[in-house]
Amino acid sequence: MATDSKAPADRVQLFTDGACSGNPGPGGWAYILKHPASGKVLEASGAEPATTNNRMELTGVIEGLASLKRPCGVE
Repeated sequence: MATDSKAPADRVQLFTDGACSGNPGPGGWAYILKHPASGKVLEASGAEPATTNNRMELTGVIEGLASLKRPCGVE
């Protein structure tokens, strides 16, 4: 992955998603965290046997933000 030399070192991009089959029903969440200045990418996902769509959407965001190691701007 190419790095963007113009990207601020203190900014990251967070992409998230969550869904479930039925509401409630089995569901999953995921996030991709990108640091454009360094080209580093972190991915994670998880699942619950009985949950709601909103819970999985929010869990993706919460887990992504919780993975940050220090304060920074998030897009």
